[in-house]
Amino acid sequence: MSTSSSIGISTVKPCCRILIRYRSSSIFGVSPLKSGSPSLNNLSKSQFKHAFRRGCGKPGFSGHRCPVEPGRRAFCISDSSWGQSRVGSCRVNGRRGLLVIPRVASDFRNHSSSVEAHVNQKSFESIYIQGGLNVKPLVIERIETDHGVAKEEDRDRIEADSSTVNIDSLKGLREKTAEREVSEIEKEAWKLLRSAVVNYCGNPVGTVAANDLTDKQALNYDQVFIRDFVPSALAFLLNGEGEIVKNFLLHTLQLQSWEKTVDCYSPGQGLMPASFKVRGVPLEGSDGAFEEVLDPDFGESAIGRVAPVDSGLWWIILLRAYGKITGDYALQERVEVQTGIRLILNLCLTDGFDMFPTLLVTDGSCMIDRRMGIHGHPLEIQALFYSALRCSREMLIVNDATTKLVAAINNRLSALSFHIREYYWVDMKKINEIYRYNTEEYSTEAINKFNIYPDQIPSWLVDWIPETGGYLIGNLQPAHMDFRFFTLGNLWAIISSLGTQKQNEGILNLIEAKWDDLVAHMPLKICYPALESEEWRLITGSDPKNTPWSYHNGGSWPTLLWQFTLACIKMGKPGLAKKAVDLAEKRLSADDWPEYYDTRSGRFIGKQSRLFQTWTIAGFLTSKMLLEKPELASMLFWEEDYELLEICVCSLGKSGRKKCSRRNARSQSAA
Repeated sequence: MSTSSSIGISTVKPCCRILIRYRSSSIFGVSPLKSGSPSLNNLSKSQFKHAFRRGCGKPGFSGHRCPVEPGRRAFCISDSSWGQSRVGSCRVNGRRGLLVIPRVASDFRNHSSSVEAHVNQKSFESIYIQGGLNVKPLVIERIETDHGVAKEEDRDRIEADSSTVNIDSLKGLREKTAEREVSEIEKEAWKLLRSAVVNYCGNPVGTVAANDLTDKQALNYDQVFIRDFVPSALAFLLNGEGEIVKNFLLHTLQLQSWEKTVDCYSPGQGLMPASFKVRGVPLEGSDGAFEEVLDPDFGESAIGRVAPVDSGLWWIILLRAYGKITGDYALQERVEVQTGIRLILNLCLTDGFDMFPTLLVTDGSCMIDRRMGIHGHPLEIQALFYSALRCSREMLIVNDATTKLVAAINNRLSALSFHIREYYWVDMKKINEIYRYNTEEYSTEAINKFNIYPDQIPSWLVDWIPETGGYLIGNLQPAHMDFRFFTLGNLWAIISSLGTQKQNEGILNLIEAKWDDLVAHMPLKICYPALESEEWRLITGSDPKNTPWSYHNGGSWPTLLWQFTLACIKMGKPGLAKKAVDLAEKRLSADDWPEYYDTRSGRFIGKQSRLFQTWTIAGFLTSKMLLEKPELASMLFWEEDYELLEICVCSLGKSGRKKCSRRNARSQSAA
């Protein structure tokens, strides 16, 4: 026996109100269509797709079109409910879609840091689109009246209106911004950033990757990338403009649920797209008018067809930042947002064959999206993963359905922080220890646990590492340590407190000591040193874009400036950040805001660098505002969580590690 009621879910400035009917036994149950047309529940997958594509004008498929007149810019994204992009008329990848949501549960082993989803259990909601599971589809109905006012149909209906932004908080940010005099370069940067904004049905939802009007081959730089939008989002938030960020979070969340397939294979359901583009589709029977549709890329169009592992992690990090800065925590508590977080975590925490708490990924799955030898357990992914876990720990609503998930998060955070601090950290003392390693140790008491051969220590490192600093290496696998310095991973280790207090200080000490190598004429090197000669040929496959000291292979990326600024403010060194910002300010505007710089010292604009690169512009603005309002920086970083140091479950006595270094880590962090 079941009854049905409705949840009205609306985004910012909805074009129409949408009701989703559900069974009372589950928050994401479904009920059959109530229409004059035959029920779609018994259709085959192909019949279902066909019926829905053609169903816009039929009973039960009333929806809203967003027609665009000729001459209007095609960058536009509609207001829609989560999981369905414009009911009955919005298309993704050229096909209409209907959201179906089965009930799925999560299962944890004792002391496990992973999550396994199982069908037909009730503690976890997952999302599939267009026949992902054989379940009845949701009924989507428009309840708009002739005057645009929704009718109250029955007292059992529940409306979950979109959360409101804390206006007082944003007003205060604007007033603080107006107090100081803005330089001409900042005014130019703001003008360029606003010109890069993408709108959908009149609502801002993101920024294009680059907005160079002279570029005849846009490739995918005219799309909205999740990772690229983060500095833009922070710039808008710090300036008191929260609407665009909220819209972005909700629209990318709805794309999470859409079907994605490469060569008849679909990745995990929690995957977030790398980017999306807004395309115009001509309306049938109209004269020049067209409707706008979302076209997400989950990696099926990317170079190498690599899924964007970092997209979901960035999305969670940005969601927390939005709540912290605007005070709009209600957005995090919405059912669809909570489910989106859990889907991403489910994908990341799934059991596998790996023996380590780090995420195993392929090459090109993050900012470095080309072959650069970072496959395995790259530091960048681990640092973002740790940050996203800490964000989720704060934002997840704890109830019977999430208790085990929160426990899994805590266990993974504990194991991951120990693993990175213990095995990724190198300084002069650690390198000398590796230099004296014995190999082929077959024992649970082994010191050289990963069987690292001392000859792997590169000759450049011996003279390069300073006496008082250190860093986290780029990758660690059995018999392999990647000793390259990767800037983004080390900066996020500081921001998230993945490293100990002593290690975080050591990273900034190293950057300061090696300023001429890592900053020089333009901050900051994406990695150091570059792969050259035979090493470049073997590892990159002779990639003509990643030649030595160019692009991902030792290029200088100004967008890293805001993360460097945030790390410096956290560690009490704002002067070091200001030095880098001042250096960048002298060149960026004159050079037309390039994507990256080439050569060992970052003197030349990159040979294939896009100009008017949005995250270069936004990174500069965010850095300036963080330095002006350092109190806001504390909303974006984390201090050491001593509770995590106490929940380690890895003490195995004689059969394992004799002494867990949790307590050592805690004493180091307090030093």
